[in-house]
Amino acid sequence: MGGQYRITGGKYPRMRPPRRRGRRVAAVVASVAVLGLIGWGTLQLIDVFTGGDNPTVTGRTADCRTKTEAAPAVQVRNLPKPGRITVNVYNATQRTGLAKKTADELKKRGFRIGAVGNATKQYDRKVKGTGLLLGSPAAQDTSLRVLGTQLAGARSRADGRKGADLDLIIGDGFTGLTRQTAADQALTALTAPAPTAVTKKSC
Repeated sequence: MGGQYRITGGKYPRMRPPRRRGRRVAAVVASVAVLGLIGWGTLQLIDVFTGGDNPTVTGRTADCRTKTEAAPAVQVRNLPKPGRITVNVYNATQRTGLAKKTADELKKRGFRIGAVGNATKQYDRKVKGTGLLLGSPAAQDTSLRVLGTQLAGARSRADGRKGADLDLIIGDGFTGLTRQTAADQALTALTAPAPTAVTKKSC
């Protein structure tokens, strides 16, 4: 300087580099963004592996689904076996031989056979359907139902009788007993009814 300038006083200028506040702020913002991405990714992974059903993880309410299931089977009915049921077979049509033929077939299927012959005047030529099944009031939900599996479409009716015997009166629409395989299936359905459906709701 050629000696023209002289430093005076007790303070000297500090020669330090300028503070880089801009870079520090950018670094902090970048760190926060990275942490946020990591947290979001973690939540997505949890959502995938848990099926998204946890409302505390996904932040949404879980969907409730309605499911129909079969309830336990109801108690088996205590119905009499065919061998404990006595059936009287009567023919109310103009066709001959139907009572004997039908009685023989019922006997092959395990039923006991009582009287066989023509229907009384009360029913003779007055049964228009396949047949009419008669029994005591106590037989309506027991032995009459068992006999009904052998003749599809037959009507059942209670009368004033006291005994356990049943009457099968053959009508004009009769073409034969129900096929044995179908009758056996119907009898199985009576003794072991299908379970009822129950609706359950799961979330």
